Amino acid sequence: MAHEFDDIRSRLEGIADELADLALVRLRESIDAGGTELPVDEKRLTRARRAVEKAAHILAEPDDAG
Repeated sequence: MAHEFDDIRSRLEGIADELADLALVRLRESIDAGGTELPVDEKRLTRARRAVEKAAHILAEPDDAG
């Protein structure tokens, strides 16, 4: 039954990649502007990426996992 989640898991992995890319853009913009601290957006994007990755991982677990 876990294979039913493959499409959703795949989309979540794509979203995680998009969030990671956007976080890198924010870091580059901050560096280019002479920033010395992590941008607030980057921190929030990283937290969101981790949450999405966790959801994808949960959907990849076997059905008997608890």
